[in-house]
Formats: sequence, structure tokens, C-alpha cells
Amino acid sequence: MLPVPDLPTQPKLLWSLGRLVRGLSAVFWGLPLTLLVSVGVARMGWFRSMGIVPVLAMNLLLLFGLWQMGAFQPQERIWRLALDRARLLAMINCGLSPFLFWWSRVPHNEFFSVMLLLATCCALIFLISLNLVLRRLSAMLPDETLRAETRSFATLNRILLLIMLVLVVLWRSLDWWPDLVPLLGPVLYWVQTLGFWLIVFLVLLPLAMTMALVWKTKEVILENVFSHKA
Repeated sequence: MLPVPDLPTQPKLLWSLGRLVRGLSAVFWGLPLTLLVSVGVARMGWFRSMGIVPVLAMNLLLLFGLWQMGAFQPQERIWRLALDRARLLAMINCGLSPFLFWWSRVPHNEFFSVMLLLATCCALIFLISLNLVLRRLSAMLPDETLRAETRSFATLNRILLLIMLVLVVLWRSLDWWPDLVPLLGPVLYWVQTLGFWLIVFLVLLPLAMTMALVWKTKEVILENVFSHKA
């Protein structure tokens, strides 16, 4: 829970809360923008004249948000471990993001296809890690309703995202090992037929719930700051 600060430590606490709110805002806007830009670059041919810049910029926005959040309660080991894991995954996503653009230009290149699969898996694991960050953060905030909702929705999101991770691997496996199709049945036929768009559609639910948790966490922080100042 947020401590009731003494007057000498109040400015430092407010500074860390300000950076936390800025970080949450960057993550809130970065999540849908990253998905939109990634789909646009991969399937629609958007931003071709700008090269790798748009998709890299969106991933950097998420990394910036997580870096801002690190100013809050740096002495809490469990919170820091969860945040550091999410930061590491965000940095990996930044490094892999150019392959999305390169694959869109040369979609039949085997190396680019493998790197795209790796980037997709890392992005899903990042969302799983981000939900854990939100759960650790909510445990330090003075709102029991937020803690209960974050615990429930973060668990559900992790389950859905793990299912998506399995579907992504299966979808790409069908291209490399077509003999798997008769062995794995009609479900994989639909995964192969709908492929990319099925995964995008199914990932929207955990993405929307993650954004809702980020927004509510930010509102709880602002409400407590202003009520304390009042």
C-alpha cells in the first residue's frame, strides 16, 4: 500500500508518483498503437516510406513507459523483479521490431519468417509480463477493489495469452511441417485458414483488459494523490 508520507519525504513520493502516472499513460497509449502500427506494417503496407521507424517508435514508447514506472518504490524487490523482466522483454521487442518491416518487404524469406515468429512470441510474453507488473503494482496501492480486479483479470489475461502463444506456434508450424495438419485435426485447419487475423482478433480481448487495468491503476493513483493533498 502507499505509505502516508511525512512532510520531508512528500516531495520525493509525489515525484515518483508523477513518473509512475506518466509511465502508465505511455503504456496505455503504446499498447493499441503498437498493435495498430504492427498490423499496418505487416499486412497493409503502411509507412513503407518511413522504413522501420514507426514500429520501432511504438515499441520504444512502451519501453519508455516502463522506465518511468521504475521510479516508484525501487526498494520493493518483488515489484522490481517483475518490472525488470517486463523491461527486458520490451528491449527485446525493440530489437526484433525491424524484422516486421523487413518481412513485409520480403515475406518469403525464411530467416525473416522465423524472426517474425520470435517477435510475435516475445510480444505475447511481454503482455503476460506486463499483467504481472500491474498485479504487483496494485498490491502496493490502497484500493482493495483494484487489487481484486487486477488479480482476477491478470490471471485471465495470462491464460488467454498463453493460448494465443500456442496458436501462434501451431500456425507457423503448419507452414514448415504440413504433415502435422492431419495429425492435429480440424482446429488447426482453421488456425491455418484464418491465421494472422484470427490471432489478432483473439489477442484484442486480453489487450483491452490490460489497457483497462492500466487506466484504472492510474486513476486510483491520481485519486489518492489529490485526496491526500486536499
